Formats: sequence, structure tokens, C-alpha cells
Amino acid sequence: MRWPGRREQGAGPGPAAAPATARPSGDGLPRIAVITMSRDSGPVLRHWVEHYRRQVGPDDVFVIDDHSVDGSTDDLPCTVLRLPYLDKFPFEPSRMGILSGLASSLLFAYDAVLLADADEFVVADPAKHETLRHFAAARAGNDVAGVLGYNVIHRVGIEPPLDFDAPSLLRQRAYARFTPLMCKPALKWVDAPWAHASHGIRHPFAPDPELFMFHLKFADVGQLELLAEHRHQAAVVEGRAVKSSWSRPTDEIVEALRTAAAQVEQAEADGELGRFRPGPKKLASIVQHEGGLWRATGAGQHLALVRPPYVRIPDELRHAF
Repeated sequence: MRWPGRREQGAGPGPAAAPATARPSGDGLPRIAVITMSRDSGPVLRHWVEHYRRQVGPDDVFVIDDHSVDGSTDDLPCTVLRLPYLDKFPFEPSRMGILSGLASSLLFAYDAVLLADADEFVVADPAKHETLRHFAAARAGNDVAGVLGYNVIHRVGIEPPLDFDAPSLLRQRAYARFTPLMCKPALKWVDAPWAHASHGIRHPFAPDPELFMFHLKFADVGQLELLAEHRHQAAVVEGRAVKSSWSRPTDEIVEALRTAAAQVEQAEADGELGRFRPGPKKLASIVQHEGGLWRATGAGQHLALVRPPYVRIPDELRHAF
């Protein structure tokens, strides 16, 4: 069944419920909802909420609270949906089902939905797009847009810990590692479910060269250690995401960051930093199609982190959040 004004998996743009310019109190730009699921994400979550409120609107950010106990979801300036402890079904199918189901519902009210983890900050190229809504307007007729994924690196011993009370996080870091596996199908206009921990989707997509995602998991060694230990315990004790990096020992993950930090310094000294934007041939090789699933591929985050090349984050993007 086709619903008026709603685009479905595999469908074309479809008729709009009303011209965008006719919307009451509207500005003519596409409406985007941003969603995440969070459990004990710490101080980064408030920055995440504020970033997306600036990008899409103060009422269009949704956090699904997966039974947090660290206070990170308390008093957030956005809609918080609180879930009971997820023990009815395995964790990852539950997470993808809940997020895809929420997105499916929101597409009755919004033109597009963006999914990002609580430490993932999506930014449109500021030289071409003022906000994510302006980016979406420029991509009218698209179904799914992938991001260019970057793991931001804390140069341990050189850069101080992140100051979460400062207005900007990315200004405090200068280097990253482009990671193909992180080129997720983050923004979608169609009702197609995400899969493979949101690295895949049941609809064709490609990374968009004007849409960047900065992943802050490795941006602070102290926060990484806390997060890695929390997730390791969840994997060992609760059986959560046992096939993912959650099952890796904490010291192994922290050591990967320290190794990458040392290699960044060596690459800078040797003049061997890579270019920030990957070329078209590289981008074309990232997404693989398997049956009805399209997903970003490449080495896992921790393995990729210790492999050059590393890149310097352009100054215009460091001011994004």
C-alpha cells in the first residue's frame, strides 16, 4: 500500500502532501528528524543534541534512552524516549528494529530521517550547504545518502583531554583517519530498514562527497577507556553485541589509539599525511551489494585506526561543532 506523500523502499519520489512553501510557518526547506539510541554515553551526548538542534531544529531531535544510569539523558533539550531494559530479543536486532521502526513512523511527518550514534556528528560541506536541511534540499529526489566517515584521533600526550564545557569539541582536535566502514547510510528519505549496526541498509546508497561524519570515539583517551570498559562488560556479562568491538578488552582498544596517535605525529613530521577527501575511485569501492542489502565495507575501526594514512581536518570543518 502507498501512503500519500510518503516514499517507500524502492519507490520514486512520489507525490508530496503539499508544496513545501505552503507549509504553515515553514521556510521551504526539507524537514529532517535526527535519531539515536544511547546508553550511558557520558558528556558527549549533550553536545550531540545541541549540534543537531542547530542543524535541523530544536524540536526535531530524538534520543532513545536504552536504560541509562549515568545521568547523560537527564534534562536534555530534546525528546527523550525511555525504554525498559532490552532483554526480550538479542540486542542488535532490537536496536536496529527500534531505530528503523521509529524512522518509519517519523517519515509520516518528516521528509527525511538521519541516524547517528551518540558520538557521531554529521556535517554538510560548509562551503556549499549552510545546514543539513540545506544539504537535503540540494539532494531533492535522493533516497539514501551515505557519509564520509572519519575517526577523530586524540594525540595522547600532546592534546589535552576534551573540555566538554567548551562550546566546541572538534576545535580541540586536528587529525583523523578516513574509515570506509564508517561511511554509513545515515540520511534517508525512504522507508528502508537499517542493518549491520547501521553500516548497511536495504536500499542502494553511496557515500556523498559533501556529507562528513566525525566519530569521536577515539577523540579522548579517558572517555574511550570508560566507554570501552562499559561496553566490554555489557558484552561479557549481558551478551550484548558480542560479534562487534564491544567484546574487545579495554586495554587493547586504548593501545590502538595510542599507536595511532604516535603514527600521526610521525606522519606529520615526515610529510606523509593523506588528503582529506578520498577520490571517486575510492568512494565507488566502499559499498557492497549482497542480496537486498547495501553496506559499507572495510577494515574494522580498531584495525583501520593503526593504519596510515592519517589526515588533517580542514579548519572550516573544525568549527562545525
